[in-house]
Parts: sequence; C-alpha cells; structure tokens
Amino acid sequence: MTQTLRRAFLICSAASLLVLVLPSIASRAAGSARIASASSPVEKQLWASRYQGPGKDDDNGDAVAVSPDGSRVFVTGISKGVSSGYDWATIAYDASTGASVWTKRFNGPGNLNDQPSSIGVSPDGSTVFVTGWDRLSQRNIDYATIAYDASTGSRRWLTRYNGPASDEDTPQALDVSPDGTKVFVTGGSVGVGTGLDYATVAYDAVHGARLWVARYTAGGNAYDLAVDVGTSPGGSTVFVTGQSDGGVTLSDYATIAYDASTGAQRWVTRFNGSGDFFDEASALSVSPDGSRVFVTGTSTGISSLFDYATIAYDVSTGAKIWVKRYEGPAKGLDIPSSIGVSPDGTTVFVTGTSDRLSSLSDYFTIAYDAENGAWLWSKTYDAQGSYDSASALAVTPDGTQVVVTGSSQEATGDADYATIAYDSETGHQIWAKRYDSKGNDDDSAGAIAVSPDGLSVFVTGRSLHSEPTDYDFATVAYAAS
Repeated sequence: MTQTLRRAFLICSAASLLVLVLPSIASRAAGSARIASASSPVEKQLWASRYQGPGKDDDNGDAVAVSPDGSRVFVTGISKGVSSGYDWATIAYDASTGASVWTKRFNGPGNLNDQPSSIGVSPDGSTVFVTGWDRLSQRNIDYATIAYDASTGSRRWLTRYNGPASDEDTPQALDVSPDGTKVFVTGGSVGVGTGLDYATVAYDAVHGARLWVARYTAGGNAYDLAVDVGTSPGGSTVFVTGQSDGGVTLSDYATIAYDASTGAQRWVTRFNGSGDFFDEASALSVSPDGSRVFVTGTSTGISSLFDYATIAYDVSTGAKIWVKRYEGPAKGLDIPSSIGVSPDGTTVFVTGTSDRLSSLSDYFTIAYDAENGAWLWSKTYDAQGSYDSASALAVTPDGTQVVVTGSSQEATGDADYATIAYDSETGHQIWAKRYDSKGNDDDSAGAIAVSPDGLSVFVTGRSLHSEPTDYDFATVAYAAS
C-alpha cells in the first residue's frame, strides 16, 4: 500500500470510528446566560452558563481550565461568526457564580475558518494561553497561539508557526511549564517531502518569542500526528505522543522526550500492538515524581477490532515498563480518550468508550497500579440508550475521586452530558449527574477540570440551542462532594 493510500486509510478509519462511536450531533456559537444556580433541584449542579456566538449557528466548548486560585474558569472553542466562518471564542467565568467576566473572539487574517484546540493557565494565574489553527488560505493553515491577560482578557501576544511546506499545520495540544516560563504546543505539520510530521514548538511565555521547534517523521511521505503534550514536574523534559506511520504495520504509537530548554530529542519509542495493524495514541500523563510517563490509545487486537492499550515508560530512557490491553466483551471498538494519575503516583486511570454486548457503546473506566500495571478496578456506565461515549477524565487534588464526563444517550434517544465521580481506590460510584438542555435535545461534554481545592468540577461542551444546527457552548459546575 502506498504512503498516500495509507494516509487516506488512517483518516477514513478515524472518521469511521467517530461515526460509529460518538453521537451524531454537531456543535459550535456571544452572550452568556445563567440558566441554573445552587438552588436548582439538581442537587450537585452549582451553575450552568451558555454562550451563543454572533453567527447563532454552531458553537462548541472544546477545552476548559481553572485558575490556580480557583476563582476563574476559562473555556475556549469554535464559534460561528457573522461573515467570518468559524472563529475562536475564549470566555472567562466567575467560578463561584458562572457569570461571564470577559469574552474574546479571534478571527484570523484569512477571514476563513479558524479553530482552537487547547487552553492552559500560567502557574501564577496571570495569563491564559490558547492554541489552535488559523486558516490563512485554503492550503495554508498555521499554528496560532495567543496569550490573554487572565483578569481582563486583553491580548498580550499572538504568534504563529508556519511549517516548511507552508501547507497544513494543525496544533492539537498545549502545556505550560511548571515554572511558567515556557509554553509548549504540539500537533501535525506538513513537511517538504515527508508528509505530515509531528511539530512541537516552545515559546517564551512572557513575550511569545519562539524558543525552538522539534519535528519528527517516520520517513518518506508518512502520516505522523502528535495529539498530546506534557511536561515533567521539574520542567526539564517535554513529552509528546500520537500516531506515526509504521509502514507495513500501518500506524504505531510514537512517544518522544525532548529537552525542554533546547528541544533536543532525548529518546523516541514506538509501539506496534498485537494486531500488527492500527495503533493510535490519544493521551499521556506524567507521574507526580517525574519517573514515568503513561500513554493510552487504541490498538488493533489479534481477534478484536480495537482495544485500549496503555503503556508505562521510563522517563529517563523511554524503556517500556509495562503494557496493558483491554478488549471489551463485544470485541469491537474500545477507544480510550483520556488518562490521569493519582496525586500520590500510585494509580493510573483511563477512560473512554467500549462496545458492549447489550448496547452500542458505554463509558468504560479502568484503574491500574502505576508500578506494575495490575488491574485494580473497572466501571461501566450505561444510560440504557444506544451509546455512551466518555471523552475526558480528571482526578481531584486530594486523590479521592476520579471524575469522568462525555455524552450519554437516554432511552428516549436524546443525548446529555453525563458526569460520574468514582472513588479512586475502589471504583465505587459516588455520584452521577446529567445535563440536559431546555429543549431536551442533544448535549455532548468534551472537557473537564477540577478546582484546586477539589470542591468543584467544571464540564464544557456543546448543547443544542435550536434545531437543526444551532449549538451553544454549555459550561456546567458541579459540587464534587
């Protein structure tokens, strides 16, 4: 199979997975309206705020972050403009009330579709960083990264990265160094004669100056896409992971460690699963002591379609410490979306979507022993509709709860946000709450964050405002206990 056909296969495969696993709902739209409060009959829901963009069409909350002091919640996502196609919309909310503090929109100079992908906050809480892509022309898409003043929303800097081919450059994830001096962005960037490559960029967090760029390709006209980035607790190493063309093995996980100061590659390790076919990493997390990096993703099995595959690597060398697979009872699509580590470093949590015998798909969450990968517990969430798809996971600062969110279809056929908190030690379900828009229509959560004091959980995503395509950002706050 040629490189071009392999790339087409990968893209089509990913698209097919989304069609099969996720709800058939669209998303993406200014103005914020408080629609619920602590006095709501929904006991744990503290507030819910919605945002409809000026295009009043398609708005989607894609990422959420909380300020270090817990006073603000920041959300970014794609939002339809009046005559600018899709723009970025970034909103700061009061964490206690859900009131909008400021809203900033970004439309690139091409006046074409632009889309954010990730958000982060500086350790001192003064700056909010957003990254995404900025379409300058139909063939030229760049990384764009913006720094906003966290108090006022005023723009501090904007910087772009245009890859060597001046073609498609699409960032997927962002991380801020522990000391707040650097911002790391990773994603995919078309190279000259190399197809799509990993491209990881480090910026000065104060001024936005580019510090270094590190690219990775499997060789030839390969398809290599980095999807997540993380930094060691000490700030010395940056890790990225994603999918990389494996030649005859189609695609592998490729996880790379870079020197955070220089961008020099320290190691790269690849994972080709037991099915010797399609392996795509989706997320990574670094242990609190900085000794291990954990990666999860989907991997073709010997007798199954796709399995969870979770790996622990030694941070110093990239050596595999353990690999664990999960094959669901239907031997169908088992696709993890998010990974987290307990604050004491003893437990790794993975969530995602698993085909079941009794329904199309359910949330499926697993806890592993971080030392040896032993299975500690697992939990399934099924709302009795045809699908339930978990998209994100967060661990409370005290380590007592792991909270999962996503989209869940009721027996009536409508989809809601469904957020579930589990006891991190036993997997016992502590609480489960659903968010349903006024119209009883489709709602899908895509991102989650927990307040630094562990008392609140914030979820964002998309929620239907009116048929057929008018979706809003909907951000919901819950009491964690």
